[in-house]
Amino acid sequence: MVALHSTQEGQYRIRLLSAEHGNELMQKGLNSTLTQLIQRRNFEKHLKVKLPYPDYVTKHSSCSDLVCVIWTRIICSGCAVCVFLFCTKYFWIEFGHCSVVSLQHKNMPPKTFMKIFVTIAVSIFVFFASFLSHSFPHKKPSFRRLHEDRPSLTETDIEVLEMLSKIDNLVTKATFNHFNYTTSPGNSRATITNSQDKYCIGDHLTIRLDMFDYLGNRKAYGGDFLRARIHSPEIGAGASGSIKDFNNGSYLVNFTLFWEGNVKISLMLFHSSEGVSALWRARNKGYEYIRFTGTFNNVTQNVRTECGFNINTTKELCEYRDQRDGEFFYCIRPEHVPCEAFTHLMSNNRQRSHLTDLEKELFLRSGIGTEIKKEVEIIHVHHCNRTTSVLNETCKIGMKSPVPGGYFLKNKWKSSFCALSSSTATDMQMDKCLRHKMIYLMGDSTLRQWIEYFGSMMKSLQFFDLHESGPHQSLLALDMGRNLKIQWKKHGHPFVTVSLYTVKNHAYLPREIDLVSGDAHTSLVITLGQHFRPFPIAIFIRRAINVRKAVLRLLIRSPDTKVIVKLENTREKSPDVERFSDFHGYLQNLALSFIFQDMNVGIIDAWDMTTAYGAYSVHPPKDVIASQVNMFLTYIC
Repeated sequence: MVALHSTQEGQYRIRLLSAEHGNELMQKGLNSTLTQLIQRRNFEKHLKVKLPYPDYVTKHSSCSDLVCVIWTRIICSGCAVCVFLFCTKYFWIEFGHCSVVSLQHKNMPPKTFMKIFVTIAVSIFVFFASFLSHSFPHKKPSFRRLHEDRPSLTETDIEVLEMLSKIDNLVTKATFNHFNYTTSPGNSRATITNSQDKYCIGDHLTIRLDMFDYLGNRKAYGGDFLRARIHSPEIGAGASGSIKDFNNGSYLVNFTLFWEGNVKISLMLFHSSEGVSALWRARNKGYEYIRFTGTFNNVTQNVRTECGFNINTTKELCEYRDQRDGEFFYCIRPEHVPCEAFTHLMSNNRQRSHLTDLEKELFLRSGIGTEIKKEVEIIHVHHCNRTTSVLNETCKIGMKSPVPGGYFLKNKWKSSFCALSSSTATDMQMDKCLRHKMIYLMGDSTLRQWIEYFGSMMKSLQFFDLHESGPHQSLLALDMGRNLKIQWKKHGHPFVTVSLYTVKNHAYLPREIDLVSGDAHTSLVITLGQHFRPFPIAIFIRRAINVRKAVLRLLIRSPDTKVIVKLENTREKSPDVERFSDFHGYLQNLALSFIFQDMNVGIIDAWDMTTAYGAYSVHPPKDVIASQVNMFLTYIC
């Protein structure tokens, strides 16, 4: 076994692992600990998933343990033999005595009988007891035992467990044995509870949803994944609605009527509660949905090999671990190639499913995003001579965004709780706001859209050649006249794409944030989500917690730095729901909201915006990107 450590503090440890050591590390490592604990503590009870216990917990893992077992048996067996021999001798003496008495009195004395019975019983008990402690299978260790046998949990590990438990408690655990017992959008009913003869701007529209199954039976529990929206396509208007789940098959949807005209009502069932339960259980079963392929540069040729978070192999592994943050990634080591030669990575979907045939039928037959039957499809909203309320307070870092946080009108976002600097981000506004600024965009391609938008709006912004290639190369844009720097860089593993991308400068977001010096002219925008959907949510939660800690360190050393968190947006109604369903993104947004609550950061609710706009694309249209950028500029200027 060879261990190679980088000389720079905080960088990854690169180790060459033998198959035996690699398997042991995968079992005993902290991240594996976390996965085992999470699955056993939070999933077994509700989802009835029984996981194998690690061998080192249930079996004897060392020679010293085996010696102890052997000596224990030898000693106990010896004691049993001695007791048996003594008892046998005693037995025959007593039996000889009692036989004479018995012949004379036709009956054995009670005291003598008891002595014989006790001696025989003791000898038998001692003999078999010597084998009891090691003859029967061990009882499965408790959570405490499993915890104590592994490395002690860090503060981050405990936070991950607590957050995972919090999210798990929000997911309804529903089971079914036939498709007809699941939620039916056609049989369910939507009823306006505050019906009016005339609706005015600023009024609220409240709708009650009562869910039924395909047999017409009323559902007795909640947990359906719903989406509520009102919109007027002819004027480019739309807004999302808030949904309250009463956990008894009924929901209350609330809309704010922000504009006048004909308003269409959309209430969609994306996944039934049974489908939600299936997706949640399947997601946290493992890492098999995505196959990573790494490229190693062997001077004369490029060698490709399998990579991932959990590789089932007997071959040697290269381990890429961030020890401080508990992040990990592995590649099968190509023969005669060092681990440091890892240069590029790509991925593709693996044909693997954790759904049962019945659960798959559920997603195929019920559809995704199906409209629920409504009494009224369209209402007309009047102006009613009402003066539109003016928001005096400008949007600032640290403000809490309600639901809905705004609406689209003429395809431009208008905030409902704070004033935006303008209705759209113009070149003149950018010129005034962005002078002497350094902007760091860190995350996925939905933030890359931002730097591309800046480039299309600011003709003087020039992209610097970083000598990378491919659609996911790092981007650096400079405007020397404005003394402006804008940089985009993708987040670390996992990054799911069929396109080959470099990992030569790979770093997780917390490490990237640690390199930002920060000041009043520096702004940092972070987003996480889309690429994490096909993996157990514990990976996402850990990354988000590590990012929060890095942001806290940044704000301690440079409190004037502006930090903005962009939430995940909706995407296509993909038939590949097991991997990329919006339900996964919804839960990740909840986790981000919990993790960053009470922090002095700005929130851009991309989920609310894309729902209001009716965008069903992983890369939102230009109108949505422009609205996000406009809110960002309001935050930093």
